[in-house]
Amino acid sequence: MDHQIDNPKLAFAYLRPACVLLTREPTVGNVESLSTQLRHVNDGTLQQLQDYVLFPLRFVLKIPGPKQDGLVQAVAEAMAYILENTCVHCWQTLRDLLSELCLCLCSPTDPGKPAPASEELKAAILRCLDALLHAAYGDVVFKLFEPTMLPGLGAAISLLLALGEQEKSRTVQAAALKCLQVLTLQCDCSLDHVSVGQKERHVLGSTMASFLPGITIAVSRVITGDMRHGHTVTVRAVKVWFKTVGLVMADDQLQKAGCEEKPPTELGRVGELVVQRTPDWMRNTSGRLALLLKNIISCTSAHQHWRVRLEMVNLSDHLLTNCKSSLGECVGLLLEALVGAVNDEETIVRERCEAALMDVAERSQSSDGNNQAFTDVLSENLHSLATSLPRLMRTSDDQRKMFVLNVFLGYLKILGPRVTSVLNSATHLQRLSKALMQVLELDVTDVRIVEERSSILTEETGVGPHRPHAQRKHFLYFTDERIFSTVKEICRMLGYYGNMYLLVDHLMDLFKESAVYRKQAAMVLNEVITGAAGVVVTRCQERQAKPSQEDLKSTVESIIEEYTSPSHWHLSTRISEDSESWEPEQLSQSSLLSISNDVEGKGNALQSVHAVRKNSTIHDLNSNIWQICIQLEGIGCFAHALGMDFRLILMTSLYPVLEKAGDETLLISQAALNAMWDISQACGYASLKELINENSDYLLNNVSLNLQRLGVHPHAPRVLTVMFSHSDSSLLPLVGDIVQDVLLALDMSYDETSPLFCTVLHSLMKALARWFPSGIRITNENNKAKKVWCEQDQLNVHQFLLDFHKQMELAEGIGVEEDVGTENPEIPPLTDLDEDMEGPDVKAELPYHITIAKEVMERCVHLLSDPRLRLRLKVLDVLELCVCVLSEKENELLPMAHRCWPALLLRLTADDPLAVLRAFKVLCTLGETCRDFLRKRVSKEVLPKLTASLSKQAPVSARAGPVYSHTLAYKLQLAVLQGLGSLCLRLDLGDSDLDAVTEACLPYLSCRQPPKLQEACLSVFRHLIEADPDAFWFTLNELYCPCSYSPPHPNLQPVQLSGMGVQRNEYIDNVLKLLEIFGLPQDTTSRNPKLR
Repeated sequence: MDHQIDNPKLAFAYLRPACVLLTREPTVGNVESLSTQLRHVNDGTLQQLQDYVLFPLRFVLKIPGPKQDGLVQAVAEAMAYILENTCVHCWQTLRDLLSELCLCLCSPTDPGKPAPASEELKAAILRCLDALLHAAYGDVVFKLFEPTMLPGLGAAISLLLALGEQEKSRTVQAAALKCLQVLTLQCDCSLDHVSVGQKERHVLGSTMASFLPGITIAVSRVITGDMRHGHTVTVRAVKVWFKTVGLVMADDQLQKAGCEEKPPTELGRVGELVVQRTPDWMRNTSGRLALLLKNIISCTSAHQHWRVRLEMVNLSDHLLTNCKSSLGECVGLLLEALVGAVNDEETIVRERCEAALMDVAERSQSSDGNNQAFTDVLSENLHSLATSLPRLMRTSDDQRKMFVLNVFLGYLKILGPRVTSVLNSATHLQRLSKALMQVLELDVTDVRIVEERSSILTEETGVGPHRPHAQRKHFLYFTDERIFSTVKEICRMLGYYGNMYLLVDHLMDLFKESAVYRKQAAMVLNEVITGAAGVVVTRCQERQAKPSQEDLKSTVESIIEEYTSPSHWHLSTRISEDSESWEPEQLSQSSLLSISNDVEGKGNALQSVHAVRKNSTIHDLNSNIWQICIQLEGIGCFAHALGMDFRLILMTSLYPVLEKAGDETLLISQAALNAMWDISQACGYASLKELINENSDYLLNNVSLNLQRLGVHPHAPRVLTVMFSHSDSSLLPLVGDIVQDVLLALDMSYDETSPLFCTVLHSLMKALARWFPSGIRITNENNKAKKVWCEQDQLNVHQFLLDFHKQMELAEGIGVEEDVGTENPEIPPLTDLDEDMEGPDVKAELPYHITIAKEVMERCVHLLSDPRLRLRLKVLDVLELCVCVLSEKENELLPMAHRCWPALLLRLTADDPLAVLRAFKVLCTLGETCRDFLRKRVSKEVLPKLTASLSKQAPVSARAGPVYSHTLAYKLQLAVLQGLGSLCLRLDLGDSDLDAVTEACLPYLSCRQPPKLQEACLSVFRHLIEADPDAFWFTLNELYCPCSYSPPHPNLQPVQLSGMGVQRNEYIDNVLKLLEIFGLPQDTTSRNPKLR
C-alpha cells in the first residue's frame, strides 16, 4: 500500500463499521470488505487492535449450525493475514484460536477425522494455523506443552497426521506436515522463530514423547506410501520424522533419564498420558523405531528424486549426531542409509553425504573409548551386508542392487585405514571375497562370443590411431553398467586401504583354487592393484602407508607370471573342425602342446592335449575366452598402476600380449589391442608402432627362437603377424633373417607348416603393400576422357563421307597414304648410344621388399594346388598382394605371372566357387599390369567359361527371392560382373570377346535381377562403352530406341533400328541409364509416349 493508517484511533474508527456489520451480517462479502480494509492499516497499529478485529471473525466461526465453505475460507484467510502481521501475547487467545481452527478442520459427526471440506478451505485453515503458531510468543507457546494440554495437543496432532496421510491434495498434505513441524518448534522456514533453550527443549521432548509412536508410524506410512503424491510431500514427511525423533530421543536429554519428575497427582487421568523416558522405554522405542527406519530407508534410499535422497542423508546425519547412544539399534541402519548415498548421481547429494561421513569418521576417532566400538559396528555391518549381498543381487531389481553396493562402498570409505584391521579377520576376508566372487559371475551362454572372429582386426583397425571398442561384459545377476562400475570401485577401495599382500595372496589362492572363481578373482585382483597404486580412487580419508613402487612391481610381476602361465594363458577357445583342421600331432607327436587351425587358416591356439575334447561346450569355450580377456585387461591395469616402471617388465609381458593380439577370437584380439594401448600410454609411447619398434629387438629374438621349436611355441607366427600389422618399413631390415627362416621352414615341410605360415606371409605382404604403395589401383587414364567424344563438336556428315571415300580408295589401292612425320625421323641422342656401348648390361640390385615378394610368390605357385580349400583361399590372398607389390617392377612380375598362370587357371576354371571368386580377384589385379601377357590367355581360356557361367546363372537369379543374395552363386555372379568390365577394358580385348561379354551380360539389365547385379552389369557396359562407344550405342538401341532419328538430307534413307517402337519391357530402365551417357535428348519422353 502507498499509505497505511498508523494512528490507532483513526484505524479503530476506520475498521469499526466493517466489524459491526460483519457481526450483524456474517456474509462472505462483509468478510472480504473487512479483509480489504485491514490491508490499509500498518502492522503496529494492527497489533494494538488485534483482539478487536479478531472478535467478529471468531464470532462467525462460533455461530451454531453448518456454515458455507466460502464463508469459513474467507474468515480463515482474513485471520491468517492478521496473524502473519501481528504477534499473539495472550495464552487464552492462542489456546482458543488453536481449538477453533481445529474444530473447523474436524468432521461434525466424528471429531477425530477431518471434515469432508474443499481443498481450498483446508489449505486456508492450515495456513491460518501455521500463522498462529508462528505468531505465538515464547512464554505463551511453551504453555502448549504443559501436561494439562496433552489432550488438546494430541487432538491437534492427530488431526494434522490424518490430513497428511489421507488427504489427496499434495498442497494440503504438505501444509499439514509443515504445521506438525511448526508445532514441535522445529520449523526451518525463513521467518523468525522462538528461541528454544536447553530446559524448554527438555520439556518439549518429554511432552512429544507421548505422541512419538503415533507421529512416527503415521509419517512413515506417508513416506512409504503412494509415490504419486510427489517428492515435496515425501521430503516434508522425512523432515518431520527425523526432527521429531531427534527431539524426543536426543542423547543429551536421555542421559538424565532416571531424574524425570513424576507428573503432579492432580492431573488425574491426564497423567496417564505422560511418558517417562526411562532406559527400558528408550531400548523398546529404539527397537520399534529401527523397524520403521528400515522400511523408510528401503523406500527412499533409491528414490527417483534427488531431494528425497538428500533428505535421507540429512536424516542419517541428524540422528547419528544427536541420538547415537539412544538409538543403538538404529545406528547400523543409519550408517547404511548414509553410506548408500556416497556415490549418488546428484552432486549435491554426494557432497552432502561426503561431508556427513567425514563428520561421523572424525567423531568416531575423536574419542578412543568409542572408536573401537564404532569400528566393530561398521565391521559387523559390513560382514552382514557381505553375507546377504549374493541373495540381494539375485532377488532385487537393479535400483536396489545399486543402493546395496553403494552402502558396501560407503562402509569402506568411512572405515578408511581401519579396513586393514577388518580384513585381518579371516572370517571377514573370506566373506567379502566370496561375496564379490558371486556378484561378478559372468553370463557366458552367448554363442556369439565364440563365433566372432578377428580375421581382419589386426590388419585394419589396429593400424589406426584409435583403440578398438572394448566388449561389454554380461553378468549373471545384473545388467546396469553402473553396478559394475561400483563393484570395481569397491575393489579399488579395498586395494587402497587394505593390506595389498594379504589381498593378493588370498585372491591368488581363489584364482588357483577353482575355475569357478577364476574370472571373478582376476577381475577383483586387477582393480585391487589399481587401487593399491592410487589410480582412479576417490579418497575419503588418507591411508596410513602406501606400498613402495618396488613392492608394487614385484607383486605385479608375480601376478603376470601366473596369468601368462600355459595353464591359464593357452586355453581352448574354439571347437576344432575335423574336416579342415590341421592335426597337431602331425607337427610333434611327443609334445604336450599342439597346434590347431581356425576357420580361415589364420592363427593357432595352443592347447593341452587333454583339453582338446570333442565334447567341449560353448559354455566352456566362452568361459575360457573371457578368462583370457580379463587377464589381458589386468596387464593393462598393471601398466597404468606402475607407469614408466612398467618398462622394466616389458621383456616378459609384451610378447604374450602380442600373441593374443593375433588371436582368431574377436574378443581376445580386441582385449589384447586394448592392453597394448594401455601399455604404450603408461610407458610413454605415442603409438603402437613406437611401442613395437622400440622393443622389436627382444621381440624378434623371442620369435626367432620360438620358430625353431614350433611344437612347443606355435604362437610365434602370431607375434610376427601383429608386429607387421602395427609397425612400419623400418622393421623390414630387422625381420629379414626371420622371413628367410619362415620360407625355409615352409620349404622343408609344406604339409605341416603351410597353414601356420600362410598367415605370416599374408600379414607380411599386406604390410609391404602398405609400406611401399604402388600405383596399381589408380583409375585408368581412359576414364579421364570418358565422355569427351560426346562433348566434342557435333558430327560433320560431309567430312565423314569424304574420309570414308578416301579410306575405300586406299583399300582398293587407289592413291597413296600420306605419311606424316616420316621426313625427320627421331634420332636417339649420341649419349645414350655411347652409354650402351660402354660395356655389358648389369642388372641393378632389387629392393629388398621386391626380393621378398618374389620369394613369397614362388611359394604361392606350389601352394595353389594344395588340397585344403582354406589354404588355397589364403594363398590366393597372398598372391594378390604379391602382384600389388611387384607391380612397380614389371620385368620381375611377368616371369612370376607366367609361372603361376597354370595353377591360377585351374583355380579359375575347375575349383570350388569360393576359390573361383578369390582367383578372379587375383586375375583382375594381374590385369592392371600384365595386359599383353593376359590378353590372349584370358580370351581363350578364361572368358568363355566366365561368360558361360554368367549366362547359365542369369535365369536363376532373375527368378530368385531375397534369400538368393546370401548364396555363394550370387556372390560369384556379383564379383565377376564387378570386375569383368574393367578387365576387358584393361586387356583391350577384341570385338569377338566383347560380343561374348555383351551377350552374357545383357540378361542382367533386366529389372527382375537383384539390384546389386543390375548395378554391376551397368558398370560392365560403362567400361565396354569406353572401349567401343559406336558399337555399344548400336547394341543398346537395338534393344530399345527411345527416339527417332531424321536423316540430315532428304536423299538419305531414314534410320531404322530394331529398338524403335518396342513396347515397354524389363530392360528399358537400365538401357535408358546407359543411353544417357551418349547424350539422350531431353524431350525423349515427349516424342515417345510409351515412356510416359
